[in-house]
Amino acid sequence: MKRVAVIGAGTMGNGIAHVFAQSGFSVHLIDVSQEALTKALDTIGKNLDRMIAKEKITAAEKETTLKNIRTFTRVVDGVKDRELVVEAATENIDLKCKIFRDLDQHADSSAILATNTSSISITKIAAHTKRPAQVIGMHFMNPVPVMKLVEIIRGYSTSDEVTKSIFETSKSLGKIPVEVNDYPGFIANRILMPMINEAIYSLYEGVAGVSEIDTVMKLGMAHPMGPLQLADFIGLDVCLSILRVMQDGFGNPKYAPCPLLVNMVTAGHLGVKSGNGFYEYSAGNKDLVVAARFR
Repeated sequence: MKRVAVIGAGTMGNGIAHVFAQSGFSVHLIDVSQEALTKALDTIGKNLDRMIAKEKITAAEKETTLKNIRTFTRVVDGVKDRELVVEAATENIDLKCKIFRDLDQHADSSAILATNTSSISITKIAAHTKRPAQVIGMHFMNPVPVMKLVEIIRGYSTSDEVTKSIFETSKSLGKIPVEVNDYPGFIANRILMPMINEAIYSLYEGVAGVSEIDTVMKLGMAHPMGPLQLADFIGLDVCLSILRVMQDGFGNPKYAPCPLLVNMVTAGHLGVKSGNGFYEYSAGNKDLVVAARFR
């Protein structure tokens, strides 16, 4: 397997394209927005420059990696002759199901269709195709070029052969694949999101402040990043979406998102991507500042 297409040129999509291209795969990066594709290539180039500065790769390897990527604005053009297609669009079930219907129509009949979803049912997505045995979850962690884990999620009908193929492909990227079954939130987010939600509830109920909550988890639990800072990094809208998927999937009120999280997302305070979440972010200031409303 050496020919891959990646659907979506956002944070996850460009990271996935990066690691495949750096590992010698021919990559077709697909997005409806040419602007997003241009930005993605620029991001990949900058990330490769950081790797050069750290002496992890050479300038020649950067050039080869970028040459391995071609961009497309139409799925029908970008998925031709691809052996694997990895969807990395927005965490929205209707959008993902539409994409998989299109992929089923236009991708080669032998192609494996993978989704980078962080919580949505693989089985439900696969049901929108005529090849459910060839549909699988391939959940990369952010930032993709740095994080080693790939959560491999088997849908109800995913074949052993496809699972084995994706395991080996993940290893060829220098990643560590871990197999899990298809239930809401899988493993990573089933454990992580309730912790983040509880941290937000602790803030909402006045138990402690932003810095205090994050400091307790960093110093007391040896977490590299506090849960509120991590929520900002993931995107508060993404956290909210995952919690709602788990709440609907399990029918259990323990997964209900904190009202504070709902309000922040409604107000457009999404974390790093908007410049303001539990912390405030600016390009010229690397130090985190607790957002004004929480001081």
